[in-house]
Formats: sequence, C-alpha cells, structure tokens
Amino acid sequence: MPFFSYKNIKITGVAAAVPKQKVSVYSFREQYGDEAVSKFISMTGIKEFRKTLPHQTASDLGYVAAEQILTDQHIDRNSIGALVFIAHSTDYRRPASACVLHKRLGLSKDCSTFDVGLGCSAIVYGMQLISSMLTNSDIERGLLIVGETLTKITNPKDRTVNMLFGDGGAAMLFEKSNELVSPIHVINKTDGNGYKDIIAPAGGFRNLDAPKEEMVWPDGNIRTLYNTYMNGTDVFSFTISDVPKTVKEFFEKTKTSVADYDCFAFHQANRFIHKQLSKKLKIPFEKMPLCLDRYGNTSAPAVALALCDAYGASQEQTCLKTMFCCFGIGLSWGVASATLDTSIIYPVIETDEIFTEGIINEPF
Repeated sequence: MPFFSYKNIKITGVAAAVPKQKVSVYSFREQYGDEAVSKFISMTGIKEFRKTLPHQTASDLGYVAAEQILTDQHIDRNSIGALVFIAHSTDYRRPASACVLHKRLGLSKDCSTFDVGLGCSAIVYGMQLISSMLTNSDIERGLLIVGETLTKITNPKDRTVNMLFGDGGAAMLFEKSNELVSPIHVINKTDGNGYKDIIAPAGGFRNLDAPKEEMVWPDGNIRTLYNTYMNGTDVFSFTISDVPKTVKEFFEKTKTSVADYDCFAFHQANRFIHKQLSKKLKIPFEKMPLCLDRYGNTSAPAVALALCDAYGASQEQTCLKTMFCCFGIGLSWGVASATLDTSIIYPVIETDEIFTEGIINEPF
C-alpha cells in the first residue's frame, strides 16, 4: 500500500473559482420531462452547475484561484519553487498548461513546473506530489492547481452526464514550516482495469482519425467518440466498495478514527453516494460538506470547492482536522489528511477570466 507521511509541511491557502454562467437542471425538463429531472435531482442532489464560456479553460479558473492566494497573502512569487497543474482539460495538446500558468502568475525560472493527467483524484495525488517535492528539496513553497471543464465534452443528448458535470478550478499553497504541525498523510491507489468506465475515447493520439459523427451507444444515449462516456453502474460499485476499504486502511495506518476529524472533504460525486459512504463509514453526514447542488460534479477541484463553499466566508478562525477523499476516473482514488486553518480558506470566486493571448486561430 503506497502510504506517505510528511512532517513540517502545511497548507497555507485554499481557493476555488467557478464560471459565472449558471445552468439550471430544471431547464432540462422540456428535453427529458418533469419526472426524469425530478428523479435526477432527488438522486444526485444537483440543481444547477456552472459552465465555462467558449474560450474559458480550466487553467483560467485555476489561475484566478492561485492569484487570489498569492495576492491576498503578499507572497513573494520568487519563493514558489514548484507548480503542478492537474487536469484532463488542458489548454493545448502541448505545451503543458502549467507553463502557461507559470507565465501568467509571474513565477521565477527557478520553479519546477509540470502537468499531471488526472481527474477526480487530483487533489490527493497533488498533495502527495507537492509535499514530496518540498520534503526532498530546498523548495520552500509549492502551488497545486487543479481544474476541469467537463461541460465542453459532454453531449447535450447524453442524459447520463449532461446534467451531472460542472466546471471549476482550485489552488492550494503548501509551505515548509518550523512550527509543530500535524503531518500530512496520504494513501493513493489505482485500478487501471476500469480505465473505460469514464472515458472520452477520441481527442488524444490513440484514435487520431476517429469519426466525429454522433452515434447511438449500447446504453441508448447519443454521443460522439469525443464526448465523455460514463459507466455509472461500475463506477458506483467501485465507489461504495473500494473507497470505504481504503478509508478504513487509512484509519488503521494513521491510528485514527472518525472522531479524530472535524471535516470529511469527500469528492462531490452525488448526494446518494455521499449518504452511502457516510453510512458505511459511520461519518456524521453534517461533517461532509456538500456543494454539488449548486456546482455539480466538478471532478478535480470538487474537494477544494466544497471546503471554500463551507468555510470560505466564515468569520470564525479555527483549526480543522480534515480528511480528504477523492475517487473516480482512471479508476484512481486516494485518502489524505491535513490540518487546515479556516482563515486560509477563501470564499468561492465567480469569474469570466479568459487568457485571450492564448487564443490562437492563425499562424504566428
């Protein structure tokens, strides 16, 4: 079991950004009927989600979140020694979107910068990556930026996903600390046998010449090979079996229990899954912040978005012993823990920010 433990590393900023454009799930009643939409809302808890503008990307949202932290805390940008951007919704096939973010944020050349291609598990994997980089180098500060724009590749005729996914971005700042801080613990896992369970088959380099025409898939939904497909049944089975097992392994490895945590920041998959995990793990439901009713399932930034939604506007400064649990596409999942000061969790930002320089429609 890949278990990681990092001392003297603390999270000193958590910010999240969403597009200003709202899409109400109720607007799908004409397409699917009142009964189907009501059933969807009852099961998932999602009533609306956010959708990016045509040229707005995941890195735009992540940039706004990171800029909020750096500006508000007056961070010396030359002190940022690592920037990791985790997303599937990148700006380009190449170069890495992290390099674009590096430019926009005005960071030093002495900054290790790269992309990682992960979705729902992005934050727990990112916590491990940044913490490891700080522990094993002279880097004092590192930025983790995550984001997804899933609405750009969902087919409007696919009822399995087109009311489910929303767009968002988030950033977390990590620093070395001489203070006595609780260690950051992480367990990460993968089951590549489920790689087809959430997939956009075309658009990469495996199927360069895939047809772009819409097709009726075996589940009765209409998609192209460039759209996101999700096998909801298998994903649900994985979530309520493998995820609780890993949480229990985490409790055992860290010698902790549910009672030791103030907050359980779990992936915002849907309300029914949250309830199932709460029941299986005996976690009080009120300790699991939910924001998917207003933002949908945003994949990579979902956990940070839930924290910002729940604590970002709080006037009360307190320390939260937090468990992070992320799971989904890959199949990839993980559990982590860290202590957060609520004063460094920012309110959710709404933005129409677009990096217009990056829109390239002709040779240069």
